[in-house]
Formats: sequence, structure tokens, C-alpha cells
Amino acid sequence: MKTAFIGLGVMGGPMASHLSKAGYEVNVYNRTRAKAEQYVAEYGGVLCETPAIAATDADIVFACVGNDDDVRAVTYGEAGAFKTMKSGSIFVDHTTTSAELAVECATHAKNKGIEFLDAPVSGGEAGAVNGVLTIMIGGAIEAYNTIAPVIDCYAKMHKLMGPSGAGQKTKMVNQIAIAGLVQGLSEAINFAQHAGLNPEDVVEVISKGAAQSWQMENRYKTMIAGEFDFGFAVNWMRKDLTICFEEADRNGAALPVTRLVDGFYEEVQTLGGQRWDTSSLIEVVRSNSKK
Repeated sequence: MKTAFIGLGVMGGPMASHLSKAGYEVNVYNRTRAKAEQYVAEYGGVLCETPAIAATDADIVFACVGNDDDVRAVTYGEAGAFKTMKSGSIFVDHTTTSAELAVECATHAKNKGIEFLDAPVSGGEAGAVNGVLTIMIGGAIEAYNTIAPVIDCYAKMHKLMGPSGAGQKTKMVNQIAIAGLVQGLSEAINFAQHAGLNPEDVVEVISKGAAQSWQMENRYKTMIAGEFDFGFAVNWMRKDLTICFEEADRNGAALPVTRLVDGFYEEVQTLGGQRWDTSSLIEVVRSNSKK
């Protein structure tokens, strides 16, 4: 089975590497050529000048790029993969986008005789590097069944959530849940410190009870230390939350806490934390606390 991977950034690069390690042929394309050159030097594969060239003869084309417009460019854009993908092949988009974009691309793909799956991921850079991502997928079940054994090489969990757009909507649910959780953890750690408690001792105890979460287990030490270079950047979280708000405006769901937390992330950006990871919410809590 021949594959192609478009976008070799923080997430895409490690995912593509797992394909190569699993023995798949991988054509690669990256907007910044140096990353593609580095990838080929380390993992092999074929460096391609455009998404269209990378997709030629591929059975499955994967992508992980930046936003809706980036996906449009690499799918049905002037040099996009849809130009050369063969009938019956599958495009798997791991980018977090709007659900509308997923439906739009699926329609373009169908007109070309190919399949499109929206397949955003959760688990951050560490999940990509270690091959333990969670993937939520929208699209046709036949296409999902074809890609399932392939994405097993970098996913610990994947599930078809429904038709095109359902994967992206599920990712929105994921981000909404994370936003409130990280804010709560930030306030809890800050409160423990102000109360004269050892926050590490506190987390050691409460993490074994109902307050436990992945964020608590994996981020509490760096949050206490004020270190925020360990995961998903604030800029990208705000992009994702904007997508959530746009969908909520369409479907009527109330997101009062999420909107509040998004405002706190905006404060993080004003502190210079655009590239800090999402646990940096604690800096806003600290700045707003009485000394």
C-alpha cells in the first residue's frame, strides 16, 4: 500500500514517521522544504514538490496542516492532492478544522471519485511521537475500515463518529472539555499554594480520587514550576475554540465557561504566551491573585 503525508510539523512529522517505521511507502510534502528534506534523510520516503505530486498513485493520502484554508490548498487547490489522486483512494485529514470544511472537502472528493475522512487527533506532540493518539473520524464506514489498520501504527484509539464533519465536531467536544478542566486545575493549584499547602502533596492525594485527569497527572509539576513548553500552544487552542464558538452559534449550544476561559487565553497571549502550552492558564490566575 502506497501512502503520502502532507504536512510534517509538530504532529504530522511524528505520525508520518510511524508509517515509515511500519514499512509503508511514504511520499512526503511540506510547505517548508527543509522539514521534508530532514524527514527523508531520517526515515526515507520520497520528497515531493507539491501535494499533487505526493498523492500520485497513493492509496491513502494523509494531511496535518494549519487551518481550513491550508486544507483547501492541499486538497482541491491548484496543486492539491485531489488533482492526481486515483479513483477509490482515500484522503485522511488530521487537521483540526470546521465541520463545514470537512463536508466541503468530502463533496469535492466525491466528485473526483475518491473518499475524504475528517480525522482530527488528540494527545498532543507526545502522543504523536509515542504513537498513542486518539483519533475521531467522520466519513464513510468503508473508507474507515480501509484506513483503520494503517492508523493503528500511531493511534491508541480511533473511532468512526458519523458522517463527514462528525470527527471535527467530536474534536470540538474534546477542546471544550479541556478548556474548563485546565482552568479548574490552574485555580486549584494556585489556591493550594495560597493556602500554605505543598501543591505536589495535594495533587498526589487528589489525583487518586474524583478530581483525577490526564491534565492533572501530566501537567501539574510544570504548572507549579511555571514551565509551559510541553504541549499544544495557546494560539492553536484559541483557533480551535473559535471553531467551537462558530459551531455553537449554529447549533444553539451554550458555552459560558468555555467563552470565559477563551478570554483568559487571550490574557495569556498578552503576557507573551502565544506559544506557551495550554496549561499556562495558571499564569493568569496567579497574576489576578492577591500577593
